[in-house]
Amino acid sequence: MKKLKLVLGYLTLLLIAISMLYPFFVMINLSFVKNSEIFLQTDKIFHFPLTFENYIKVFGQIPLSKYFMNSLIVALLTTLGQVMIAAMAGYAFARLKFKYRDLLFLIFLITMLIPPQVNIIPLFFLMRELHLIDTYQALILPGLFGGLGVFMLRQYFLTMPKDLEESARIDGCNLFETFFKIALPLALPAIVTLAIFTFVSTWNSFMWPLIVTNSEGMRTLPVGLAIFKGSFREVTLWGELLSCSVICTLPVIFVFLFGKKYFINDILQGGVKE
Repeated sequence: MKKLKLVLGYLTLLLIAISMLYPFFVMINLSFVKNSEIFLQTDKIFHFPLTFENYIKVFGQIPLSKYFMNSLIVALLTTLGQVMIAAMAGYAFARLKFKYRDLLFLIFLITMLIPPQVNIIPLFFLMRELHLIDTYQALILPGLFGGLGVFMLRQYFLTMPKDLEESARIDGCNLFETFFKIALPLALPAIVTLAIFTFVSTWNSFMWPLIVTNSEGMRTLPVGLAIFKGSFREVTLWGELLSCSVICTLPVIFVFLFGKKYFINDILQGGVKE
């Protein structure tokens, strides 16, 4: 009976995995198939013959490499900035004692309840007054601060044993040395998790880059892909569109595969021994 339940459990997980991975398989496969062949083999799982024609055409039709680099720059800088700011703020809320600390943290929590769409117009006017419209600064600065990251890191630092930090202070480390040499390395699983969430959300961001950019040279991948799709008039170029989607998806998959091992890291592993 136990073996039957185990087999049924694995079979269910396998079916769920197939149902989730199949659309990605189809997207990748059809991105290497000519437009004229995509709808001629609907009864087959794998389409052929394969060709790089769609990728060559799409790089010639739109500045895809520029869109890709814009998205990469914005996503990386936003991720690095938010992780560092959230880590320092979270550590301060978890370890330091200062006036109105709990009230200030409550304000951070309240910001998590506000839909991001509400902030778009005020942020746009702020960027306009600062003369940052259609710049990297306008794409990056609003994403550097977030209540979710501060909350995540603060909760993670609270679970840390204070023994190592107290030992570091006895050895002569000041507050910043204790933070960067002791607390930050121990919080690596939470930091990587926040980094992945931030990178994915920034990479996929569409509304804010659409509003705050005007020139083609500042467009990110989601905006460029939407405008490219909107340029279709009579016939939809599915091959080129799918090749763009594959290029847009690969960095997110790479980042997740790179950081997934940190999800299961135990924060106390290799730490204080009783």
